[in-house]
Amino acid sequence: MYQVGQLIIYGGEGVCRVEAVGALAMAGVKRDRPYYTLTPLYRPGRIYTPVDTTVFMRPILSREEAEALVRSIPDIEAASCSHRNPRILGEYYQEMMRTRSCHSMVRIIKMAQHKGQARRARGSKPGQVDERYLKRAEEMLYGELAVSLGIPREEVGGYITWKNQGCPFKM
Repeated sequence: MYQVGQLIIYGGEGVCRVEAVGALAMAGVKRDRPYYTLTPLYRPGRIYTPVDTTVFMRPILSREEAEALVRSIPDIEAASCSHRNPRILGEYYQEMMRTRSCHSMVRIIKMAQHKGQARRARGSKPGQVDERYLKRAEEMLYGELAVSLGIPREEVGGYITWKNQGCPFKM
């Protein structure tokens, strides 16, 4: 069970702070069932979820784990999907997103960036599916790394480049 004040990854929401654990004083909610009250870090609102939910939850990376991940980014291979059908490509990305692992987010980012660069080199725009999942993966990864490293989310890309001796977060 997570503790009040702990930062966790909750489903597709990203980083949330556990604000309370216990019964909810709401109409229609069983009072004998404990709930987490979560506050997302990057949007307003609250989330109420049973402690025994099947929605994915995990603690955020420690600073040491985040530093190790950043150092390993140049060695992480891009994901690979040769399908051009947007539905199949979206399903592929969605399956990778479902793991909620930082490693998978890096693989998605690298794949989408590579495909976008290749399309721009041919004079085309990047694909909409690739762009959508690139943005989602960056939001998830950068949000978690920002909190773990204690830096603003908008500085994470530059931090990754700096820590990897100028090697940008690209292929």
